[in-house]
Amino acid sequence: MAAPLDVFPPSADATLDGALAGVSRKDIEGRSLGQIAWMRLRRDKVAMVGGVVVVLLILIAVVGPHLVQNPDTYNANLINPTFSRPNGPFGGISLAHPLGVEPVTGRDMLSRIVNGAQVSLLIAFLATALAVGIGVFMGVIAGYFGGWVDSVIARSMDVFLAFPLLVFAIALVGVIPSAAFGLSGNALRIGILVFVIGFFNWPYMGRIIRGQTLSLREREFVDAARSIGGRGPYILSRELLPNLVAPILVYSTLLIPTNILFEAALSYLGVGIIPPTPSWGGMLSEAVQNGYYSIDPMYMIIPGVAIFITVVAFNLFGDGLRDALDPRSSR
Repeated sequence: MAAPLDVFPPSADATLDGALAGVSRKDIEGRSLGQIAWMRLRRDKVAMVGGVVVVLLILIAVVGPHLVQNPDTYNANLINPTFSRPNGPFGGISLAHPLGVEPVTGRDMLSRIVNGAQVSLLIAFLATALAVGIGVFMGVIAGYFGGWVDSVIARSMDVFLAFPLLVFAIALVGVIPSAAFGLSGNALRIGILVFVIGFFNWPYMGRIIRGQTLSLREREFVDAARSIGGRGPYILSRELLPNLVAPILVYSTLLIPTNILFEAALSYLGVGIIPPTPSWGGMLSEAVQNGYYSIDPMYMIIPGVAIFITVVAFNLFGDGLRDALDPRSSR
């Protein structure tokens, strides 16, 4: 009986040992999908800059209002009584007021921008969470079960997408009393804005999740789950939803800036936050309706730039996150 042949001759073993000399187990261990996505995201410098700006904006919205002065404090001594404009150039910029002061009233622009960031981001995040929750639920149900369930949900999406949202928001604010559902004042306004923006924006998320679910339900791992007796709730929660995390995260980051713009538009139309509580859209509305832009253009430029930077940062980060989570990307 012939002796068994070595798969790797001694010379090959020595070469392999030499190549692996000094290499630790950590250097050759496999990487998870999350680690690969993070590595790809770090290579995208533009997306990382957008992510840093997003983190800074969130920190400003959370911590900033506790570090600046009261946004409703009037500083009449900083206003020229003849022209009702701030003393000094560029809107009265100084060490005490780095972004200047508001015309006529002299309120600090930095404190109003920081407090406006808190209001605008709060509404945008809550509305996005509502839209994502409803959209994911409806999209997964429609895509997995199909048939008449899919037809009903798909037609509901078409109805919501065709709904005149701005007109409905204006009408809703007009008919709801000053106190309702245990809320009053700006708390009630925030609840209304979150409901209007989030509830009527869920079809955008729902359509994407429905399309992804239609593709995933035909995959082999779903058939394998069915073959071992997996029922609908199990397959939806254990097989489909984990594979939908990437599109949910990506589209959420792209939906947030859209909701920020929509909140600004509603505030601009006078159905947003009740003054004097600042919001970016409300500041733009005051600049136009009160004629502040003709007295001091900075009062309109500063909140406009804040909205622009926020929207661009979220869009850049969302695009980079999409590329990082897409295995077919060349990056």
